[in-house]
Amino acid sequence: MTPSQAAMMIPDAAVSSETALDRFGPLPRPDLAFTPQVAEATAPIYEKVKHIIPAIEWPALAPTIHAINILKKQRNAVILAHNYMTPDIFHGVADIVGDSLQLAIEATRTDADVIVQCGVHFMAETSKILSPDKTVLIPDMKAGCSLAESITAADVRGLRERNPGVPIITYVNTSADVKAECDICCTSSNALQVVESFGVDKVFLIPDKYLAANVGNKTDVEVLIWDGACEVHERFTAQELRDYRKIEPGVKIIAHPECPPEVVAEADFAGSTAHMIDWVKTRRPEKVMMITECSMADNVASETPDVDFIRPCNLCPHMKRITLNKILDSLLEMKEEVVVDPAVASRARQAVERMINLKS
Repeated sequence: MTPSQAAMMIPDAAVSSETALDRFGPLPRPDLAFTPQVAEATAPIYEKVKHIIPAIEWPALAPTIHAINILKKQRNAVILAHNYMTPDIFHGVADIVGDSLQLAIEATRTDADVIVQCGVHFMAETSKILSPDKTVLIPDMKAGCSLAESITAADVRGLRERNPGVPIITYVNTSADVKAECDICCTSSNALQVVESFGVDKVFLIPDKYLAANVGNKTDVEVLIWDGACEVHERFTAQELRDYRKIEPGVKIIAHPECPPEVVAEADFAGSTAHMIDWVKTRRPEKVMMITECSMADNVASETPDVDFIRPCNLCPHMKRITLNKILDSLLEMKEEVVVDPAVASRARQAVERMINLKS
């Protein structure tokens, strides 16, 4: 059993047999023909993605995009989409886009009854933890994460037993069970700030060994690691970056801190997905290479057509489980609902809220 699956196992007394579909009721399946009305309604969206999605493909996507945007209003739903979603989702149906920290914060602010999390399972769990009274759906329950699956709550308890008094910081890329055992959460946006917020000589930063090492290189605090890694970012190498610089003279390289330290050292800038996007929009380099999941480059390219994106493409197979058709089915059938044991959620919420409440 994976940590994500374990977090979903709730005592019978703590959960109703009533489903989300029972609560919200069925809706008829829409006609997905590419009509003149659909073409007109989705034309502004296509303007955003025409540099990425060929015109010949748009008639196959537009009806589903249009139907989802209608269903959102009928369900009073909001779609939160991570920066790694494909452009048809990111620009076509998302209401709020961002990195893990941005989405965690926005989950607490929405007035919608339903949150559709277009990302991986730990992100949907985080939304449910922060908004326990809302219905949280994920279009594919199997959208997992190599980092989240690298550590369990029992592993964290073992760290505490062997290292009494050492604060344990968890990256948000973990299950609710793991968050519940930790002192505070962090994202790649604020990991350094969180590490230094304790004012101690030594902390654990789990489970990403590369994020921990990269943060450790920026602080005098001793950052202890867990042997987890993102299967997308760990595949990049420093030699690969050096080779690209020879092939593409003048290219600016920006990397995610989940990459190995030697990759980060070769980059011109390193930061979270949100910081990477801001860097490109602000600097407007002639050509840039984003060392991260490759759908993000597509999304940023749609907003910065004057920048030439060199794409060393590593796809996240888990993020790519989220598709327009699955989002449509999720809203029509009110599936797959994310649930978290209330006792676990209460403790995990404290760790997430401590992170959100840290002063900038």
